[in-house]
Amino acid sequence: MSYDAGNYDVIVVGAGHAGCEAALAAARMGCRTLVVTINLDMIAFMPCNPSIGGPAKGHVVREVDALGGEMGRNIDKTFIQMRMLNTGKGPAVHALRAQADKFLYQHTMKETMEKEPKLTMLQGMVEELIVEEDRCVGVVTKTGAAYRADAVVLTTGTYLRGKIIMGELMYESGPNNQQPSVRLSQNLKELGLELVRFKTGTPPRVHKDTIDFSQTEIQPGDAKPKFFSYETQSSDNEQLPCWLTYTSEDTHRIINENLHRAPMFSGVIEGTGPRYCPSIEDKIVRFSDKPKHQIFLEPEGKNTSEYYVQGFSTSMPEEVQLKMLRSVPGLQNVQMMRTGYAIEYDAVVPTQLWPSLETKRLSGLFTAGQINGTSGYEEAAGQGIMAGINAARKVQGKEPVILDRSQGYIGVLIDDLVTKGTNEPYRLLTSRAEYRLLLRHDNADLRLTPIGYEIGLISEERYARFMDKKHKVEQEIERLRVTKVRPSEINALLESVGSAPIQDGSNLLTILRRPEVSYEGISQVSPSEIELDEDMQEQVEIQIKYAGYIEKQLLHVEKLQKMEKKKLPERINYDDIQGLAMEARQKLAKIRPISIGQASRISGVTPADISILLVYLEHFNRVTAAGG
Repeated sequence: MSYDAGNYDVIVVGAGHAGCEAALAAARMGCRTLVVTINLDMIAFMPCNPSIGGPAKGHVVREVDALGGEMGRNIDKTFIQMRMLNTGKGPAVHALRAQADKFLYQHTMKETMEKEPKLTMLQGMVEELIVEEDRCVGVVTKTGAAYRADAVVLTTGTYLRGKIIMGELMYESGPNNQQPSVRLSQNLKELGLELVRFKTGTPPRVHKDTIDFSQTEIQPGDAKPKFFSYETQSSDNEQLPCWLTYTSEDTHRIINENLHRAPMFSGVIEGTGPRYCPSIEDKIVRFSDKPKHQIFLEPEGKNTSEYYVQGFSTSMPEEVQLKMLRSVPGLQNVQMMRTGYAIEYDAVVPTQLWPSLETKRLSGLFTAGQINGTSGYEEAAGQGIMAGINAARKVQGKEPVILDRSQGYIGVLIDDLVTKGTNEPYRLLTSRAEYRLLLRHDNADLRLTPIGYEIGLISEERYARFMDKKHKVEQEIERLRVTKVRPSEINALLESVGSAPIQDGSNLLTILRRPEVSYEGISQVSPSEIELDEDMQEQVEIQIKYAGYIEKQLLHVEKLQKMEKKKLPERINYDDIQGLAMEARQKLAKIRPISIGQASRISGVTPADISILLVYLEHFNRVTAAGG
């Protein structure tokens, strides 16, 4: 028996990294929002690595921040190490990565959510959705409480029918021995949603005082750290180092001798694991020619002795894990505090979603995070904020916000999921983006802050600061374009950086395009009258140096946008379109793309099929315009 427990605009189920962003976005956009989670002490918990960012993932955190999300602000408050990666390469692959104080991270996020005026938090287990006429209108908890809403966002992570596996030991559980969600998974199937079984894993944790750091290499943070949030100006966080060691011959021998007890090789594990974050036993088998693999020892926080053994994810039996650890230089006498494990869970097949992350099967039901087949906290947060935004806009009777592939890594991520699907836990990589030079770490605000402001997640004050930055960067680029210098004024600088001297006068913009010349050098010769902070100077330099490449990518984007603007009717019957190949008909009918652009990215749909679709669309639009 259920009872009426209350009405809300938006209900978010789960409060991991997707749930936090979804709930905060909906509440900040003016919706009365309820977040229901199995355990309020696990809000924004990091069940795997205690870090945020890295290649592509760090870009997503910046994009979440530019839209008005919380992850960037939260990690800036709680980091214990900050490093910019790939600084020896071009700006398209620069990526910020932070070690988090995992306990402070979750407590700070919980505090932020508790203080949000339109957000109500509840500990409870959601077991069923309330569905009326193919529309999701609420949820029912294990205690029988029925909460109704105009939109529901599921962000259940790895909890759906979660099963922990360590060697021969298997038991139903969510991550970190939390309760799994079993009934909700069954309910989703009953409602006609297709689920798939995935697997992920985590390494053991060890006691700091039992590590011999003298046998490892120190990995310090940056002396002058950069930040994820555009709002963070400075930090006095104390930084802690990480440490690097390697597997040994002994490690590989122990693993090979115990492969018959490894669940992923003995056939115990049903779910498909992540290709780009394999277990250590998988790495040893797949790369048997490699004599050693990197292992990073990462502190989990300032007030704990637990260290995370990055690169050592495993589901071996407990006693084998201890042997494996003690075969690694620096860990010979280590004490294992938590055992590594694999976890299997149910996920929704993401091609059942519109690009807004609303399910096609049930109006008003959105899904975000690992339930959509992704891996990683950052991918979850990126989906979470978009699902929260679109749930709120559905309630408000507004069109959804859909980022295209040229606007952000979040756009790439969601388009890949809903258009191509995934047969393994999806991880975002820089190589998945066609427009990497446009989707840089440094320019997420220029790409997405106007959207965040328009939908009500960026304050007037922050938007004014953003517009000031944009205006100053444009002004300075124009100044460099019109300022000419004589050889006598610039050649000394050029010679000092090993650049060829000029014979005639030249403008400063042309000189700054030279790879060896920096904006800092130019400003010594010709200082700007405008006060530019470090970010603005970086923006001026990148936009000038990469102008030619950026222009080429923008031309490609223009073509892409023409295809995206050609919208396909929602209820189109692909069987009626003569000339389409059978595979194309089946795929198009299943995915129901919203545009010609999306249709062109579906595996199995050929350029010939797209040509036929274009002809059909032109005819359809003519008939519709004539009132046919």
